[in-house]
Amino acid sequence: MTENRGNILWVDDEVDHLKPHIIFLEDKGFNMSKTTNGQDAVTMVSRDAYDLVLLDQYMPGKDGMTTLREIKEIKPGLPVILITKSEEEDLMDEAISENVAQFLIKPVNPTQIFMACKQVLEQSKIREESATRGYLQEFQKIQFQLQEEMSADDWWDIYSRLVKWQLEFDNHPDISLGDILAEQIQSANSQFVKFITTHYKNWLFKEDRPVLSNDVFKTFVKPEIEQQRKTCLVVIDALRYDQFKVIQDFLNPYYDIKFDYQFSLLPTATPFSRNAIFSGLFPDEFIKRFPEQLNDMETHAKSLNQHEKEMMRFAMDKAGFKEKTLRYEKINTAEQGKRFQSHYSEIKNIDVLGLVVNFVDMLAHKRAESDVLKEMVPDVSGYRSAIRTWFEHSWLFTLLRDLSRDGFTVIMTSDHGSVQVSKGVLVGADKETSKGVRYKIGRNLSTNEKHALIIRHPADYRLINLMHQTTYLIAKEDVFFLYPNQQHKYESRLKDSFQHGGISLEEMMVPVVTMRSKS
Repeated sequence: MTENRGNILWVDDEVDHLKPHIIFLEDKGFNMSKTTNGQDAVTMVSRDAYDLVLLDQYMPGKDGMTTLREIKEIKPGLPVILITKSEEEDLMDEAISENVAQFLIKPVNPTQIFMACKQVLEQSKIREESATRGYLQEFQKIQFQLQEEMSADDWWDIYSRLVKWQLEFDNHPDISLGDILAEQIQSANSQFVKFITTHYKNWLFKEDRPVLSNDVFKTFVKPEIEQQRKTCLVVIDALRYDQFKVIQDFLNPYYDIKFDYQFSLLPTATPFSRNAIFSGLFPDEFIKRFPEQLNDMETHAKSLNQHEKEMMRFAMDKAGFKEKTLRYEKINTAEQGKRFQSHYSEIKNIDVLGLVVNFVDMLAHKRAESDVLKEMVPDVSGYRSAIRTWFEHSWLFTLLRDLSRDGFTVIMTSDHGSVQVSKGVLVGADKETSKGVRYKIGRNLSTNEKHALIIRHPADYRLINLMHQTTYLIAKEDVFFLYPNQQHKYESRLKDSFQHGGISLEEMMVPVVTMRSKS
């Protein structure tokens, strides 16, 4: 017995003339019902279960559009294919506004009808099957590539492909390969850590290197200003590549979008990587040029990014843009964002805008403290969904639409990403040690080298000596640090939280997105 592929109701005053079409669909496995008028169709839809309605526009009594509206009132999610002799654009617009699944022009042959029904009823299943086949083929290719010697570009390619499958599986939650993909990402991170520990230190002292945090201004922002384009640098704190991809659809109508990448400096934390972005300097350089920054770090000031405006002005002056006007703003709350947006008439005439948006990072930190947020953002997929929803309704999206209208080029990036941690590892430290979960700065710190990059000579990594015998511990993969006397208190609290500061694809490989206005 053929499996039922769906229950279809065909509504047409000449439905008896469509017998060949109906037999064709029945032979293909669909269960067909029919009626000759809109009133009966509405009654049947309210009484019986259908997966799809095929609806003629021109019928005696209720026409197709009237019938469509009544059907949608009863069952809003029931797909309807409108079939009509008319090619009038006004009717097409009206049908589209009422969310018809498809619009077909008579005459239609049985194969056309079958293909339309198949697309509406089975496209999700077909795409799921295609995604499953595609990932299983890709899985082997990625596994083989992970065993080879790879460049920075190769790693961006690998990471981009893994993110592509994460997003694909988000769209098809019934695919049962999510655990396999998560394991492959974990395997990739294990190899990525080896790549970073082998190459990163050498990059810091070479001109021929991948783009690092401190190279972002000269590589991406400076060329736009040189072309006399009004330019906005947006740094969304802790925004990962996968998270940008889920907001890209909102921006495509307004911008031509080009993706590049940068490596966040280590530790992948705001005091180091974000200050490097705005100043164009390594940490050991920006503390000399801005000694107040060193003082903030030595005294554990509440904010370790208080001088970004001065740093960006320095970077612009150094690049030869002393005459260009600059507006820098750091936005921590929606209220601040709305207030900034409300002054757009003043902002739009500025040559260069620098904007820091802290929502994504704040969501990660607040989630660790809130059972409600843990329920709403249970995993990386939930994190992506939350960011997509935030962005769609945000002041930032409104601002970016305005900037596009006024011809701005927007460079959007982040200082670092984040990773969902799962392995608690003990460290030996004293009470003066920094409080970071994925990185520690202190005196003579110790832990297992398997789980952390241990830096006992900060100068080798262009880092800062903040005390006698300064040591940096930087977590690898999905590790987080614990103290022995507080292990049980914090292990359950921090496990599965989103953290940054360490070495992982998600934290270090940061998108740099050049968005040129379509206006």
